[in-house]
Amino acid sequence: MLIRAFITLFLSIFLSLLCIGSVLGQGHAGEVAIDRDDVKLGNKHYSPFVGKSYPNRVYWGDTHLHTSYSTDAGMIGNVLGPEEAFRFARGQKVRASLGEFAQLVRPLDFLVVADHAENLGLAPMIAESNPQLLASPWGREIHDLVRKGDSLAAFVKWGESMQENIDPLDDDDLTRTFWNRIVESAERYNEPGVFTTLHGFEWTSARDANNLHRVVMFRDGADRVKDMVPFSNYDSSDPEDLWSWMKGYETRTGGKIMAFPHNGNLSNGLMFNDVRENGKPIDAAYAERRMRWEPLYEVTQIKGDGETHPALSPNDEFADYYTWDRGNFGTELKTPDMLPREYARTALARGLKYEAEIGVNPFKFGMIGSTDSHTSLATAREDNFFGKATLGEPGGGKERYEENIIQPDYLGEEIAVRHYESLASGLAAAWARENTREAIWDAFKRKEVYATTGPRMTVRVFAGWDFKEDEIHRPDFAAEGYARGVPMGGDLLKGPDGVAPRFMVRALRDPDGANLDRIQVIKGWVDAGGKPQTRVFDIAGSGERQLDADGKLPPVGSTVSGADYTNTIGAAAIAAHWVDPEFDPKQRAYYYVRVLEIPTPSWLAYDKAHYGNIDLPDDAVLVQQERAYTSPIWYTP
Repeated sequence: MLIRAFITLFLSIFLSLLCIGSVLGQGHAGEVAIDRDDVKLGNKHYSPFVGKSYPNRVYWGDTHLHTSYSTDAGMIGNVLGPEEAFRFARGQKVRASLGEFAQLVRPLDFLVVADHAENLGLAPMIAESNPQLLASPWGREIHDLVRKGDSLAAFVKWGESMQENIDPLDDDDLTRTFWNRIVESAERYNEPGVFTTLHGFEWTSARDANNLHRVVMFRDGADRVKDMVPFSNYDSSDPEDLWSWMKGYETRTGGKIMAFPHNGNLSNGLMFNDVRENGKPIDAAYAERRMRWEPLYEVTQIKGDGETHPALSPNDEFADYYTWDRGNFGTELKTPDMLPREYARTALARGLKYEAEIGVNPFKFGMIGSTDSHTSLATAREDNFFGKATLGEPGGGKERYEENIIQPDYLGEEIAVRHYESLASGLAAAWARENTREAIWDAFKRKEVYATTGPRMTVRVFAGWDFKEDEIHRPDFAAEGYARGVPMGGDLLKGPDGVAPRFMVRALRDPDGANLDRIQVIKGWVDAGGKPQTRVFDIAGSGERQLDADGKLPPVGSTVSGADYTNTIGAAAIAAHWVDPEFDPKQRAYYYVRVLEIPTPSWLAYDKAHYGNIDLPDDAVLVQQERAYTSPIWYTP
């Protein structure tokens, strides 16, 4: 009996030690056992990193990439599917649809293949003469047109169905088959800790040719998303119906899902409108739903930059950056009254006004960038730009510059946008502790993310009430930032009386890119008359430049010569401590950081150097300044 009692006691202690080891360190075989009497939870450890859980790495990805499974890609020449897209993003060399080889300077960390939900996989169906497609009279007609060599006629016929908002196939089983193929590809290439694939698709609402598109992104794996039929514009053109579908997905599966809109510049005032799609005004319930399902906005991509417009920010010398402002998708010209409801900076300020009036901010979004490339190739660098679509790939001849991205309708060329006006942009950066679906998705959800127009510059910002100027140089900068402040995407509540918020910002250049010019803070607020306001503050710059009488830094200069530049100007890293000089503790406000590189050649300049004397219009951009936009920090009294 004594021996049995001893054995029982020994096993009890041993199992307890195993439990403690599991809790403390997720122990592995071969670790030295811990004496439970020596374990004092909460004591300071010799290793300062024990128990640290704040995000300590930035991960880079594209959350908006189309493959041949998108009809507006596969039907106009893209022959690369999800497999090639994932291999390319992981750093492998891939042959593009027009024959050129392509490869990234460094692999991405994560990728979302976001093919259009509307007739998902139509081009591969035609290529394989899918029996279910051929069983449909419309499918047979489209298939035969392509097989006879008249792909353009087939594409136009499909476009007519899209305009009428009638699904010409209406076959969920067929859609499900090709959705599952994308899911299976994503699962094959997902490697936690190395490369993350997130499942997603694009909902393509374009009422009256006004862009209201959303990319939908899942946190979940194949066990939840497989056999699903993505919500499409054929189901509804109203974002609120998309949100209802998303809620149904979470309720049904226990999964998690979010969406982010893009290209408000092509919405003709509808993206951040004061009126909902059903004609009713914005109320608190709508605002809560919008921010529940759409915490982010894709602020920059190939079809123009969406941060701000020069008419909205006349005192911002960097505002006119690849501005696409002629109209929507080709049927209606732009009018000035539409602009405040299209661009991120003004929308963020208008959101503060709504919060004061109805108690909820409908436009409290973080910011990311992505490509929206339809080539299956996530290329955002100026010297490696494979275009918006296959016709604009390198080697495409004059079509690379002259192809209309925005097709004119009855308004003629006045509204057209050609491929030479496209922007080699952008990327999404996420602050997280590990490269997994869960960690990346969670970073997006808490808005600890930022956008760049292509370069992988590292940017961090914290806001708090007691940061000192010399703390910007602390080696534990991030640890102190989290301990005593809030990061990008966070909320700063009322501080001590008489104290203005302090910001600590660090920016580091892309190791394969250009030096930095300056760091700026963009502030938005609502004045005493209820009018939204914004202002740009230069808070740090490279070199010995000083602020002028208007509070602006002089230009950094330029070393660009053709397709060459040097890093003999600018700085590899810039840091800043900034105190809001106009702070009103009773006034709601937002703050985000914009970081600018020194001038560098555009993709057109690289094309001229590679192909020789290409003929470009006078307004072609040959020199530009790449940039990053962080998610805001909001101050609420």
